[in-house]
Amino acid sequence: MPAVTVENPLTLPRVEAPADAAARPVLAVTTAPGGFEGEGFPVRRAFAGINYKYLDPFIMMDQMGEVEYAPGEPKGTPWHPHRGFETVTYLIDGTFVHQDSHGGGGTITDGDTQWMTAGSGLLHIEAPPESLVMSGGLFHGLQLWVNLPAKDKMKDPRYQDIRGGQVKLLTTADGGALLRVIAGELDGHEGPGITHTPITMVHATVRPGAEATLPWREDYNGLVYVLAGRGTVGADRRPVHMGQTAVFGAGGSLTVRADESQDSNTPDLEVVILGGQPIREPMAHYGPFVMNTKAELQQAFDDFQAGRLGVIPTAERLPHT
Repeated sequence: MPAVTVENPLTLPRVEAPADAAARPVLAVTTAPGGFEGEGFPVRRAFAGINYKYLDPFIMMDQMGEVEYAPGEPKGTPWHPHRGFETVTYLIDGTFVHQDSHGGGGTITDGDTQWMTAGSGLLHIEAPPESLVMSGGLFHGLQLWVNLPAKDKMKDPRYQDIRGGQVKLLTTADGGALLRVIAGELDGHEGPGITHTPITMVHATVRPGAEATLPWREDYNGLVYVLAGRGTVGADRRPVHMGQTAVFGAGGSLTVRADESQDSNTPDLEVVILGGQPIREPMAHYGPFVMNTKAELQQAFDDFQAGRLGVIPTAERLPHT
């Protein structure tokens, strides 16, 4: 980790918050509990315990792995439905094959992102390719759920496969951090991801002892999740480590700093920085459906059971049913 990097960050465009930008305070630091997803791969629930008013428009995020599979061990998720939001699967290490009931799909690998707008609904499966199941190997990534406003919840499903080489690469004034803009905008630089809900998603690698103070849209919320390493967040340098999420308050900039020393297996501080424009609508969420009312949620279940969200292709029904 990470899959997408450069030899000399100083060749990249540089980003720095204006000197007069109000620093966002750190409101809370939470620790993600562990769990299992799909057919049994380990995850950390990054947003567990955080009040939704600080997450909006984000719903949940799982860090998948980091895990080194032995031959025969790699796992995925069986066929499952979605409606009313977007799933963002960012694969740092490993390979995932995805397919849906509308005939869409593809393969993502080191540094790629698969952005799926579930919209009105579909059935979906994510699994390692047979070659990876046979060989085993490293698997590490994220899955983020982004809410859709009521006007977009029933849009037609859409895919974006964002290759690692397409992300916008930036650095800080001293070259101490590598910033990968996956979606949205950072200081006028646009990432490749096209979103219905205005958001920014950045994967940052901060070298030991370096600090990144980034301009951040004041109408967005601000969240930092630590993928690996140790450091501090905010002007008051609140300590954070792997598996923790920092929730920021209002302001025009946010700061992340890497500790001078890191673990031998984690040379840098790796963080995902998220911000989005809150939707501020009622949310009814249960399992794979995210709607605005309980009635809409019940309709989603009824449509799924009636086969209106799609049908698993005949050749794929076993062993996943």
